Amino acid sequence: MIVVLNNKCNLNREQFFNYQKQLEKITSNHILVLCPSNIYLEDFSLKNFSLGVQNVSPYEEGAYTGETSASQLKSLGVSYALVGHSERRLYFGETERDLKNKIETLLSYGITPILCIGQTKKQEGMRIVENQLQILKSIEKNEQVIIAYEPVWAIGTGEVPTIEEVEKVVSLIKEKFPHHSIIYGGSVNENNIYNLKSSLLDGYLLGGLSLKPDRLQQFLNRLDKENHIG
Repeated sequence: MIVVLNNKCNLNREQFFNYQKQLEKITSNHILVLCPSNIYLEDFSLKNFSLGVQNVSPYEEGAYTGETSASQLKSLGVSYALVGHSERRLYFGETERDLKNKIETLLSYGITPILCIGQTKKQEGMRIVENQLQILKSIEKNEQVIIAYEPVWAIGTGEVPTIEEVEKVVSLIKEKFPHHSIIYGGSVNENNIYNLKSSLLDGYLLGGLSLKPDRLQQFLNRLDKENHIG
């Protein structure tokens, strides 16, 4: 399985160095990915994690003030990139065209995109998810894209869907995109992992829990136990 940590806009530099020291002690048989703030990419020094990012420019290079291109990220050792997180869609107005450009650029530089999809409580889940996945059909070699299903109403709220609700959506995704890895995100933690484990899932995307290394280790231990690893 793959476990992705999304630090979002958290940690000052001193805190990040202390945080990395704690993450150095994390042990797991799963693929671990850390997505820190971009300003800490060059400070990344972990051997037990791969490096990811929370965002990438839809443009390859040029006069785009404040943007960070896929080629720049690749030169810093980045292997994974979140694309289309609901917070970026909501607060920064990212469009489907932006997401398509980002995914294609990432793939061209050998960086694995993690496409985030999900619905609000007021939206019809299946329809929204299907619409958000349409961009993959126009992208070559799209099977390399990891799909992260995150119900928007579950992100940072402490509320989680039932595993039956998760599996209903994941089954739909797998039916249309059988060759893609699918991970779940949205208030998942060490206490509810037993209720959010499914053979249909290939991993998890962690937000709030990513900032708590001691609890993260508990989460991984319980995930390992559930998967009979070790």
